[in-house]
Amino acid sequence: MTRRRRWFLPETPDVLGLLRRQVAVTLEGLGAFRAWAAGDPAAAEPVRDAEHRGDAAKRELLTALRAAFVTPLEPEDVFALSRGIDRLLNHARELIDESEAMACPPDERIAEMASLLADALQRIDAAIAALGSDADAATEAADGAITVERRLEHAYYAGMADLLRIEDRNERIARRELYRRCSRLGETVVDVAERVVYAVMKES
Repeated sequence: MTRRRRWFLPETPDVLGLLRRQVAVTLEGLGAFRAWAAGDPAAAEPVRDAEHRGDAAKRELLTALRAAFVTPLEPEDVFALSRGIDRLLNHARELIDESEAMACPPDERIAEMASLLADALQRIDAAIAALGSDADAATEAADGAITVERRLEHAYYAGMADLLRIEDRNERIARRELYRRCSRLGETVVDVAERVVYAVMKES
């Protein structure tokens, strides 16, 4: 009797779906961050909660990535996108922690930058959704995120100029550090958006 060999292909997890799930958690977190920056101190806790859930989503994605036989993007691109998205929540939570530690609540400039960050991440979500199916749409959405970040950059410089009118030295130093953290968030947005563009170029 001849034995039949059965060949099984490894499972193909929905890597991009898991990446978008991580983005969805990050969108929640940055939405709460925007509310906190607009003057709602209670919104700090949802940001911290989203950071923990974002970490879990990132771990789930990386586990799936290790098990995947075929992925729609190169694994290094998926990893870089996930890492960048994770850093957005980390930086937002750190900004809140520093604001509370220095007893320096957010002002209008921080509220403006937080709103722009949430807008930019919406565009990154659209870019990731288009990966693997519509290269032009992915690139256009990623470029849109970078354009929004440029507006954040202008808000950052305007805020730094405003600091010259603050007489209290401690407040001036504290606000400068918070503005710099917002700027770092913007730089992370650009890193993620440019990685999307790079992934599209490699796949084309």
